[in-house]
Amino acid sequence: MINLQDIIVRRGTKVVLDAASITIHPGEKAALIGRNGAGKSTLFSLLTGGLIEDGGRFSFPKSWRISQVEQHMPETDTSATDYVLAGDTLLAEAQAALDAADLSGDGAAIGAAHAALADAGAFDAKSRAQTLILGLGFQVNELDRPVNAFSGGWRMRLQLARALMCPADLLLLDEPTNHLDLDALVWLEAWLKRFDGTMLVISHDREFLDAVTRVTVHLDQAKLTRYGGNYSTFEELRSQQLTLQQASFSKQQDRIAHLQSFISRFKAKASKAKQAQSRVKALERMEKIAPVLAAADFTFEFKEPDSLPNPMITIRNAVVGYSDDSGATTPIVSGITRSVVAGQRIGLLGANGQGKSTLVKTIAGSIKALSGEFTEGKGLSIGYFAQQELDVLRTDDTPLEHMVRLSTSLGTNAREQELRDFLGSFRFIGDMVGQAVGTMSGGEKARLVLAMVVYQRPNLLLLDEPTNHLDLTTREALAMALNEFEGTVMLVSHDRALLRSVCDDFWLVTHGALLPFDGDLDDYQTHLLEEAKRKRESITASSAPQRATESVGRGNQAQYRKEQAAKRQAIANQVKPLQKRLEAIEKEIADAEVAQQKISQMLLDNPDRDAIMDMGKRAKVLETTVATLEEEWLAVTESIETMKGKVSANA
Repeated sequence: MINLQDIIVRRGTKVVLDAASITIHPGEKAALIGRNGAGKSTLFSLLTGGLIEDGGRFSFPKSWRISQVEQHMPETDTSATDYVLAGDTLLAEAQAALDAADLSGDGAAIGAAHAALADAGAFDAKSRAQTLILGLGFQVNELDRPVNAFSGGWRMRLQLARALMCPADLLLLDEPTNHLDLDALVWLEAWLKRFDGTMLVISHDREFLDAVTRVTVHLDQAKLTRYGGNYSTFEELRSQQLTLQQASFSKQQDRIAHLQSFISRFKAKASKAKQAQSRVKALERMEKIAPVLAAADFTFEFKEPDSLPNPMITIRNAVVGYSDDSGATTPIVSGITRSVVAGQRIGLLGANGQGKSTLVKTIAGSIKALSGEFTEGKGLSIGYFAQQELDVLRTDDTPLEHMVRLSTSLGTNAREQELRDFLGSFRFIGDMVGQAVGTMSGGEKARLVLAMVVYQRPNLLLLDEPTNHLDLTTREALAMALNEFEGTVMLVSHDRALLRSVCDDFWLVTHGALLPFDGDLDDYQTHLLEEAKRKRESITASSAPQRATESVGRGNQAQYRKEQAAKRQAIANQVKPLQKRLEAIEKEIADAEVAQQKISQMLLDNPDRDAIMDMGKRAKVLETTVATLEEEWLAVTESIETMKGKVSANA
């Protein structure tokens, strides 16, 4: 049980936790939520020993193993499989014990180490590691690829797989979905549902939290509040609290009326299609939590487009991909013939690497199509939020300088106060407008990019993972703004709540083609889980040790593993009494040698003839005893070595 009582934690002059109390029971899966900068990661550091509380009491079982995703990028040429495999600390400890026992020649220790290896699941450890890697979106041909050959995002996936590989009593996950596509996210959800330890997860993905947590811990104003239920339950309870507690609730009625007006408007537009029905459900949820949304301190809206060309873009027989300096091309998606019409809301689905971002980049004009036609409607204005957009921001410049430069490029030449007011609507107030972008958080940078997109007054929004660094409040604001946007939206996101509330049409990018997807997100998740199951079964079958294949053929490998473990245990049980006897013999020999030394000393000290004869007889008996014991020692040692060989053969 994790128990925090009146905990105080300071970071510099800021009080992050102020007399905060919370209890997490064993086996509970809890979401830790709060605004960016509230102190969620600080609480994780407290749990892992990275920080010491300034006051209060904090405790949890000392025997608990803690697993968390390391945040540093690993630089190693170790293969992906071996890197993840090393995350199993129990297996590593058992292997270290075996290595030490082998060096010492301790038969009992060797037997115990082999038994520990069996208990740790050494037989199928490699298969388990590879299942984790494949589940998180890697390909089979990447299993033996060096870690340092992957990009930063893929290395973070390996860090996540390594954390999941560790047999943990407490699993701490800080934004585990940030580097995942929807396919990997669905797989991760299924895995975490099966996890039987205690889990505490920080995430801004509401559907992910709803799927994997049953307790919600809200960090707000340096206090911790526990809510029974998932994130949706928390929202409803929070809404009720606000309705009851806020004396100024009447001031929110205009905002609520606006929310309900837009909800009714868009529900009326929705058809009976499954995609639209998902959107209706999302809007109904917004209606339930209207007080929460009304109380939010951040909202924004897209300006009405100057024009709405229809179609926006027409694509004929296009091939998208990449070309290098030599002119060599790498096609990603081929045979694209589609039209993007005014008011359409498209969600792009597909596994990572299938070409979603490549297609969006091509439409945005960041890269050229390899072939085919892209015809733009007259007056097309694109607002593009790219995954890498945060890296494009000038780190030494301020938000105001970014906006001045953007205003100049668009020809609006707005006054500085107008730009300050505009930035203020995105929560850049006071000194923040003059703060270097490089010193800002990921969420603040994402808000700045959103502000710059809104300012351009687009009629076609291309959004590639816009929510990666946004907190839940900002995500809700984005969903609201997109639903009120009069133009066209094309969205790539692993945030299913955003996809459900915004998109009416889904396109699937898979196997080098762009296809319409007639189902909704639930159908897509079912498809993904079936694909993951097939992949898991394939890797399990292909990675089984050859000796298991030879011994078992097509028989039951689980039964084989059970039998082998039993054999190893039986051999280990035979070694134990031999080892005990060996220890007893060594003690008897030592005692006999001590007695011989005493007799020798007595012979020197006592020259009496009778005494000499008596001690001589005793010395002879001891000599015979030692010789017998030494012969037995050799026999027992040989037996132990034989047993050791049997253990190795069955490992």
